[in-house]
Amino acid sequence: MTRSDGTAAGTAEVPLLLVEDDAKLSELLVRLLGTEGYRVDLARDGHTGLHRALTSEYEVMVIDRGLPAVEGVDLVRRLRAQGRTTPILVLTARGTTADRVEGLDAGAEDYVVKPFEIDEFLARLRALRRRHTDHSERLDLGDRQLDVANRRVFSVAEPPIELSGRECELLAILAANPGRVFTRDELRGRIFDAADSTGVVETYVYYLRRKLGRDVIRTVHGLGYRMGHA
Repeated sequence: MTRSDGTAAGTAEVPLLLVEDDAKLSELLVRLLGTEGYRVDLARDGHTGLHRALTSEYEVMVIDRGLPAVEGVDLVRRLRAQGRTTPILVLTARGTTADRVEGLDAGAEDYVVKPFEIDEFLARLRALRRRHTDHSERLDLGDRQLDVANRRVFSVAEPPIELSGRECELLAILAANPGRVFTRDELRGRIFDAADSTGVVETYVYYLRRKLGRDVIRTVHGLGYRMGHA
């Protein structure tokens, strides 16, 4: 027998940190996630969430944005600054593009706006776990390498260059498929939310080129993008 996340019943539960101050929602999510094969640690404020995230190991974290003590996006930034690479999904009542971009740039992998559909929420958690597992290796960038787990590009001659979660994910997809051209719609569908603007892929390509040089990603006019060294 298997659960909807593909985990066989009776196997070890997936450790998950939930940082949510809404009592009703947190209790609902704890019960729901428990039936889906997660072992949930609940923190009701950002300070407690930070302590637990730094002292225990989790496979995934779900963090509310509007937290007492330490605000959710600030909590994400602190965890990334401490070297924690656990995938993070941010919950929020704020649905503007600027709010989503702020959360993603802080280091979160995904962003779900309240109220949300339970099935979509669970699917996003499964996707986070798959991406983290699939992208745990180092990928070749020509004379540099991408360390996906730690979200950094490094070489012998240069200091490491830190990437945001979405920058790393975009670069990892291209680097794992050298020579393949991805359309903007393909990349947008794989990485970004449907509510994000149509120009979000171009924006993150610009960010990567600004950090790594214009040749890191090549524009194939009329088609999309591919790795520049391929």
